Amino acid sequence: MTHAPMRIAALTFAGIFVAILVGIMVWVSADSAKARPGPFEARFSLVDDRGNPVDQSLFHKGPSLVYFGYTHCPEICPTTLFEVAGWLNQLGPEGKALNAYFFTIDPQRDTPQVMHSYVTSITDRITGVTGDEKEMRKVLDGWMIYAARSYGDDSDYHMSHTTSLLLIGADGRLKGMIPYGTDDDTALDKIRSTLLKHG
Repeated sequence: MTHAPMRIAALTFAGIFVAILVGIMVWVSADSAKARPGPFEARFSLVDDRGNPVDQSLFHKGPSLVYFGYTHCPEICPTTLFEVAGWLNQLGPEGKALNAYFFTIDPQRDTPQVMHSYVTSITDRITGVTGDEKEMRKVLDGWMIYAARSYGDDSDYHMSHTTSLLLIGADGRLKGMIPYGTDDDTALDKIRSTLLKHG
């Protein structure tokens, strides 16, 4: 085999390898909750920010906006929750049936009291959910939500996590997602078309 065909073959192989690698990277980095086709089925026992018990029936109490984050989050979580509050306000009576939940991915620090102070400082329409770490892991795994601790130079830790907001129907199925940074008009259109289209 001459040098030219060998070079072409090598370049072709390299191109295929890079394409596969890029595909894997995109798949891994994408918010994984979209891969879940069926209704939520895991059983769990948690509490809301007022100390009331919460279980899997939560996802069958009407259409819901569900976000997974933590109160120590420096930017993404508070920004998203303020956006949710704004969307609910803009929807007005049209969005009366919508529930909004903020599940902590850091229950060790996010006690019911901490969650209550946090969510009520934003709006009274969002319910915080926390509890035992093992029970919370059931919810995270059930929705295929990524959440992991990362440590910096200090002894404190931060959380890396899925940043998209989940749109869950009253049937407990994932209807869609709103990626972080989505503009208001697009987000509202998606909420209307996926959660409110049947009234």
